[in-house]
Amino acid sequence: MDVAEHELNHPWEGVLVTPARGSDVGVLVLAGSSGRIEHERARILARQGVIALSIRWFGGPGQPRGICEIPLETFTAAVDLLIANGARRVGILGVSKGAEAALLTSVHDPRVDVVIAVSPTSRVWCNVGPGTDGEQRPYRSSWTWQGQALPFVPMDDSWTPAGPENGPVAIRGWYEASERRFAHLLPRAQIPVDRARADLVLVAGGDDAMWPSLPFAGQLAARRRSAGTTAHLIARQDAGHRPRFPGESPASASPHFLYGGTPRADALLGEAAWPHILDGLARTAPSGW
Repeated sequence: MDVAEHELNHPWEGVLVTPARGSDVGVLVLAGSSGRIEHERARILARQGVIALSIRWFGGPGQPRGICEIPLETFTAAVDLLIANGARRVGILGVSKGAEAALLTSVHDPRVDVVIAVSPTSRVWCNVGPGTDGEQRPYRSSWTWQGQALPFVPMDDSWTPAGPENGPVAIRGWYEASERRFAHLLPRAQIPVDRARADLVLVAGGDDAMWPSLPFAGQLAARRRSAGTTAHLIARQDAGHRPRFPGESPASASPHFLYGGTPRADALLGEAAWPHILDGLARTAPSGW
């Protein structure tokens, strides 16, 4: 399908990709802590008949350099833009910290109809990198809403990674250690997905080496069930932090982090999730979700 691509520079850097024939379905595509604009993923979704918007939500002009006290209004403004471009059904597809943002936005904005949370967390975490003041410590929330910081879990800085001194590291253990040390803070930091009206699609790999996204996804699904609502979880035990969807390029290796999984397992998880993602975007989730 032919698509038209429009580069954005206000109020944030981004790209809006629209199907040539138009659409009444829109999706906001959010990267994780890379901070990049997801051009390729937006194009692939637009070729499926969806208006796809991807934005730089930190690290750009006028934005914090890190994921530190990011206003959730950043994402509700993106929902505004999708609706202004004809979207009557609105989704947010986020990966990792982008999934955290997507879930929280759906809690606060009832216009979000579906969230696709890839390698998600079930709770709010502290900042990753500096805020507008250039400082990384003391820890602060990753997010604000209406000027108020959301309750969060800080990191346990006594944790040290296992393995060689140089080279990429797996930091899943850091998050697990932080959960244990700050267990008393976990209840307040939970993402209350039971309060969101949006449909929920969760995609997670059991071999995620960045954080325990599959247990987190299970907690999100359980939170929905406890409220009488549902979530659809697509998982592979051998996949890692970066599932790849059909038509996407393989994820590049990082000199800093290990992500878990294998290229094949990550691609198989993305392939298994893809029809559920498109179905979730296109219409109301089927009964039994």
